[in-house]
Amino acid sequence: MPLHDWTDRDNFDGFHTYWITEIARRLRATLPPPFRAIIGTSPLVAIGGEVRHPDVAVANGTSESAAPTATTARAPDAEVAVATLEVDTTLQIERNGRLVSVVELISPRNKDRPSSRDQYAGRYLGYLRGGVHLLIVDVHRRPLGFSFPQLIAATLGERLPAPPAPSAVVYGVGGAAATGGRMLSVWAEPLTVGEPLPTMTLPLTPDHDVPVDLAGSYNQAAADSYLS
Repeated sequence: MPLHDWTDRDNFDGFHTYWITEIARRLRATLPPPFRAIIGTSPLVAIGGEVRHPDVAVANGTSESAAPTATTARAPDAEVAVATLEVDTTLQIERNGRLVSVVELISPRNKDRPSSRDQYAGRYLGYLRGGVHLLIVDVHRRPLGFSFPQLIAATLGERLPAPPAPSAVVYGVGGAAATGGRMLSVWAEPLTVGEPLPTMTLPLTPDHDVPVDLAGSYNQAAADSYLS
């Protein structure tokens, strides 16, 4: 089945569930042990790729519980609204409890606002900086003139392949670079509405990779979700 034009379709969330599940099912049939494909949730907790953990002070109490005393609550010095943590579904490949590769299917809400683009780009960059291989698949053309590969390339300050959406891009994280940091290999495939999707090769280790059948999994997800 050729790639649909998702510009005016509003049922991608349901299709996303079928598609990522089908990709996981196919990967499980090809992954060598001890690798495992798991569908998990990844909360957005960082902007710019840096995760900050709150400082927590723990006080040791006595063995006996003290009776609560009535107090008058102090009025806050300030009250503001903060963004809630969004939870997104991803396909994670792990080995012995360690995350090694991730497949991200981009949804419209991932990039419909500047704040969303910054949050999700921070997560994707966090994968790469942490040594995790990444496949980003984006079948949505809008917003025009933006794609996560372009933002990743601009953030890293490198001349990396950065096709506009729709596209599929694999990032393979290698060993240490002579100039510092890690080596990063990129494979990019533009996607075309009305044409079949390609098979992408996702690294597991520097010496092993696994094919991700985007066309076959997309076709099955389209059938499962009654997508004409």
